[in-house]
Amino acid sequence: ERPTSGAERSLLCVLALSLGLASPPCKARIYTNHWAVRIGGGPDVAERIAEKYGYRNMGQIGDLKDHYHFFHSRTIKRSTLSSRGRHSFISMEPKVEWIQQQVVKRRIKRDYNPAQGNIFYNDAKWSSMWYIHCNDDVHNCQSDMNIVGAWKRGFTGKNVVVTILDDGIERNHPDLLQNYDPQASYDVNGNDMDPMPRYDASNENKHGTRCAGEVAASANNSHCIVGIAYNARIGGVRMLDGDVTDMVEAKSLSLHPQHIDIYSASWGPDDDGKTVDGPASLARQAFENGIRLGRKGRGSIFVWASGNGGRSRDHCSCDGYTNSIYTISISSTAESGRKPWYLEECSSTLTTTYSSGENYDRKIITTDLRHRCTDSHTGTSASAPMAAAIIALALEANSLLTWRDVQHIIVKTSKAGHLSAPDWKTNAAGYNVSHLYGFGLMDAEAMVKEAERWKQVPAQHVCVESADRQIRTIRPEHVVRSVYKATGCTDNPNHVIYLEHVVVRITITHPRRGDLSINLTSPSGTKSQLLANRLFDHSMEGFKNWEFMTTHCWGEKAAGDWVLEIYDSPSQLRSQKVPGKLKEWSLVLYGTSVHPYILRSEKTRSAEIMTHTNEEFTEEYNGPCDPECNERGCEGPGPHHCINCLHYFLKFKNNTRTCVSECPSGFFRDDKKRCKKCSSVCETCVGSRSDQCTSCRAGYHLSEGTNMCVSSCAENSNTCRRCPENCKRCTTASICTECKPGLSLQGNRCQLTCDLGSYYNGHRKTCEACHPACATCAGTGVEACTKCAVGYLLEDWRCVSTCSSGYYLSEQTSDSGQVQRSCRNCYECLGPGERNCSSCVSGYNLEAGACVVSTICKDGESFCVLVKKNNLCQRKVLQQLCCRTCSQKG
Repeated sequence: ERPTSGAERSLLCVLALSLGLASPPCKARIYTNHWAVRIGGGPDVAERIAEKYGYRNMGQIGDLKDHYHFFHSRTIKRSTLSSRGRHSFISMEPKVEWIQQQVVKRRIKRDYNPAQGNIFYNDAKWSSMWYIHCNDDVHNCQSDMNIVGAWKRGFTGKNVVVTILDDGIERNHPDLLQNYDPQASYDVNGNDMDPMPRYDASNENKHGTRCAGEVAASANNSHCIVGIAYNARIGGVRMLDGDVTDMVEAKSLSLHPQHIDIYSASWGPDDDGKTVDGPASLARQAFENGIRLGRKGRGSIFVWASGNGGRSRDHCSCDGYTNSIYTISISSTAESGRKPWYLEECSSTLTTTYSSGENYDRKIITTDLRHRCTDSHTGTSASAPMAAAIIALALEANSLLTWRDVQHIIVKTSKAGHLSAPDWKTNAAGYNVSHLYGFGLMDAEAMVKEAERWKQVPAQHVCVESADRQIRTIRPEHVVRSVYKATGCTDNPNHVIYLEHVVVRITITHPRRGDLSINLTSPSGTKSQLLANRLFDHSMEGFKNWEFMTTHCWGEKAAGDWVLEIYDSPSQLRSQKVPGKLKEWSLVLYGTSVHPYILRSEKTRSAEIMTHTNEEFTEEYNGPCDPECNERGCEGPGPHHCINCLHYFLKFKNNTRTCVSECPSGFFRDDKKRCKKCSSVCETCVGSRSDQCTSCRAGYHLSEGTNMCVSSCAENSNTCRRCPENCKRCTTASICTECKPGLSLQGNRCQLTCDLGSYYNGHRKTCEACHPACATCAGTGVEACTKCAVGYLLEDWRCVSTCSSGYYLSEQTSDSGQVQRSCRNCYECLGPGERNCSSCVSGYNLEAGACVVSTICKDGESFCVLVKKNNLCQRKVLQQLCCRTCSQKG
């Protein structure tokens, strides 16, 4: 075939456009028979000129003064050539200031078309991930967290690093391998670099791997699930599989704070309803250092599960981790929006994500040990990593967010929606808040939209009000009421007007701590329950300078009367001789001295307007602004005419400035969105000093210990930055280009590849043989097999030579040979299927070859429906009866 000419291609393009078939590669400019004209003198002059040259005046263009829409019926409707007829002489008219023939622009609707734009992944469990998308009418899928909406805006967690502080993560899991980050990982229990969990027969150390999958499981790898931030880097810290000490916690919380963005923790003190405990001195210091110095001074993000002590009537204000202003405390809700049975209530909870509810509710699907998946991840343990992943999407949208910016965005975007709670209230700043769910369900799309346009909140101020040391007796069945008149420290430059967190430090002695409940009412009338009665807390220790925290006053004014109320409700006979006493209490108010969302005062704005009147643009400009200008507009068409920049501004020596999308080479971004010059030897940097380089100009090399650029590398020294341990050659500290022998390049990282029948031992940094029963394995021992050797059969996760009692040889085959599955409810069976049982386990009866649940009533099915409908299993007296009678499905 002969090639088409340019003219032919243009004609084809016009034809395609006319038929609505043009595709993006069609680049020809298509001229229409419509013109935009600017004519001075008013509508009558415009009408006269249009008539003179054969145009039809279609009227003024919107609200643009002196701009008119002209139409010429004798001109081709769509053409690749601009019009050149007699009518083109209109431009010579003295009153015609400007004229432009209109061209066709390709624009795509950004709405969601279910037929064409539906997101689908080939991961095996994608269709069942109800908390990410609603895909069926069987379950009442009421409101998701708009995660798909954030994905459609292009945010998937790229360049954000999340670490799971737990019992380790299975870094070679097929769903985690691609995103695994060794720099974000450590084994604190074993004091080495490998966070692989310890394997045992009960899979005790599965927790961290399950949490990691929720965050960053790879998408479209046909394996298991899709992580919420499926392009984020994921690491793990193994710190719960051993003695947990203050030092262990501090090491974990302070691991590589300049590399790790988000730390996710789904653990804490016992949720037994009687413990009061929190971080000790080292862990507290790790929190404070992370907030102050982490992420280049923007603050590490600590995400914490609020606790699973609901059945023990626990209260998360007695957990010093979730009660901290430095952590984002995450609650859970069931798919239906009901309160899960394990949920703890408290005023420090900031927000909520989905998890499981009752037994019949769907649970969270995620990665599991031994390269597997699970659909039974539950509790607030599942909610915290979900929140960490959503925050990762927001950090991708705006990496400059501080730890407080993240909390503000969560407060502004979380929604009460369909979450059912008896205590929803609207505080004086207009936020809906609850002790069950904080500010509501997280909304990923709203968070990334807010993050994109976010302006950093003003500096945090801390006001420590004077302590009230008047001793008051706490008598049974009575209320102690204390009023404190707070000023917000107005006589101090660090004063607080608008609140964020409010902390109450309190010292109480009492014969039975669990009988106390404590409320705090703000000057605006918002009541926070700082403590509820705890049935199992028999302690006589009371509270010694314990810090209760509430977020419920967020955005309210600090000054005024704060009311503390302490109730003593005896749950059992107590010695009346020893009443409780309120020894002292004080307020610590955190917030800002100016409104966090008002960028500047009217006085400042007026001064700027006065300044601009003396500059070159004395007339008001009505034209389009440069794309680098933000919503405040501009005073001219160029990037140097912006009133404020959308991204960053670059200042020149002559005191002029221009707006840029990224700071150029040799400049760094400061916290005020300015591009400032690096040292002359730096290519990129984090500050202006010569020891703040991150890469060097040509001819210089980066010194590893000092971040300085040097002209030459000393032989056999560490002057030049080393490549990662497994790299033979690299371009930067994180990008390998060639690997050492025995390693393979996977992405930008070198990873050990072990032969079949062996696994990588991260402690010894060598390949070691699997157990003889394993063809492939994830670790040592028969329990770590992922596929069985020839002659062995896979029974659950163990490789056995013959089937155990209660198992039969399946007819299915796979690469690993024959696979076994358990007979349903059978103790012994004759073969596959549900009606081949020969005997049943305890609690089941054999009926027509199938094992069915033993019932204690004639109509078991109706009974179970009744139980489910009326939540009878939540009543303690009926729990055993329900569990014996109803199958797990119901």
